[in-house]
Amino acid sequence: MPQEAPGAEAVFERPQEPPIPDKRGKHEKPGESRPLKVALLGCGVVGSQVVRLMHEQADDLAARVGAPLELAGVAVRRLGRKREGDVDPALLTTDAEALVSRDDVDIVVEVIGGIEPARSLMVAAMAGGKSIVTANKALLAEDGATVHGSAKEHGVDLYFEASVAGAIPLLRPLRESLAGDRVHRVLGIVNGTTNYILDKMDSTGTSFTDALEEAQSLGYAEADPTADVEGFDAAAKAAILAGLAFHSRVTAADVHREGITEITATDVASAKAMGYVIKLLAICARSDDGRSVGVRVHPAMIPRSHPLAGVREAYNAVFVEAESAGQLMFYGKGAGGAPTASAVLGDLVAVARNRLAGIHGPQESTYADLTVHPMGETVTRYHVSLDVADKPGVLARVADIFSKHDVSIQTVRQEGHGDDAQLVLVTHRASDAALSATIEGLRELDIVRGVTSVMRVEGEDTP
Repeated sequence: MPQEAPGAEAVFERPQEPPIPDKRGKHEKPGESRPLKVALLGCGVVGSQVVRLMHEQADDLAARVGAPLELAGVAVRRLGRKREGDVDPALLTTDAEALVSRDDVDIVVEVIGGIEPARSLMVAAMAGGKSIVTANKALLAEDGATVHGSAKEHGVDLYFEASVAGAIPLLRPLRESLAGDRVHRVLGIVNGTTNYILDKMDSTGTSFTDALEEAQSLGYAEADPTADVEGFDAAAKAAILAGLAFHSRVTAADVHREGITEITATDVASAKAMGYVIKLLAICARSDDGRSVGVRVHPAMIPRSHPLAGVREAYNAVFVEAESAGQLMFYGKGAGGAPTASAVLGDLVAVARNRLAGIHGPQESTYADLTVHPMGETVTRYHVSLDVADKPGVLARVADIFSKHDVSIQTVRQEGHGDDAQLVLVTHRASDAALSATIEGLRELDIVRGVTSVMRVEGEDTP
């Protein structure tokens, strides 16, 4: 090695950085800014907003990514359909398969929804080395194994923040920020339509039917609201949340699901009188022994002091309880074209950055492989409303049925109506199986005219 002159500083040449291979075998030199090509599948409510944001924020997105993002094409079902926003007709195609197979496409954004053809298109794109950004909760909840497996096999990204709770940054914190913690429970309102309906029933005393019609008139509910009001939408989101929170594979079929169609104005008024509000909750909870998880979606009463009780109209909120981080709450708009597109763009930026760096983000984590225990093993409190004969000895006979099945009564309220009475009981914590057996026993009593309402009571252990 040559000697340095006295007082001189040693000068070293920085070795030239090697080119970074992309997934198609081409190379990008550090500092180059070749546009990254994006194929968009679907141009409906969400897709049209993705196009708008990509155009309006093109310079900012390029600065954040390190290279321009350029739409390579937009796959649609019908070319002649009128669409919101300024979508260049030259980009439109009905041949989605050809679009995702193009050699110049780097990233595929899927917002068409459903199982097929979304699954086949995503798998084909990943086989061609393309990373995926999707909002498809139904596919992830029903057959996440296929798409996650394909991403791992081909070494590409699969990002899906927009699949749950719209613009609320929720999945990435669960997948990344809390990766070093142990999550005990996720409790949330993840469907804006049902929250709007229940909020209107609570604030105005209106019926379920009238509240639903109002939600439809405002565009919060579809003409066919089944997926929302029967809990299917929330159940798919619960499966995704549980999988991330507990590092186990959970599907929609594993989720206990109940909707809100049977909730009456009387139920809402009874809850209000007791200081509760009714919400459709997605609840994912680790068992006490840590060996299994329970995943369920159903209406429940929560105290008005609970943070979720104040979530109004079509907003979403999710409460996360972790061992070290403690209690965290995520709140915001959970649906709509622009909010969901915001989440899509956030994922697009992350995936594009990974692409330029020649890396990929975290893959599916299922190492814990926890089982999903049956609903019967779930332990909570219950609100039970009965129509009974108004005569001596009724309460004693009702209480005997509860005692027979080891369900302890905490409070009782009785209101007389001539020869009949309404009996409202709130229990201590008991298993769902024990409560179900109790209800069957009550229905067999000649003094019980009807079991008018059974609802779980949640959130009393959370300030």
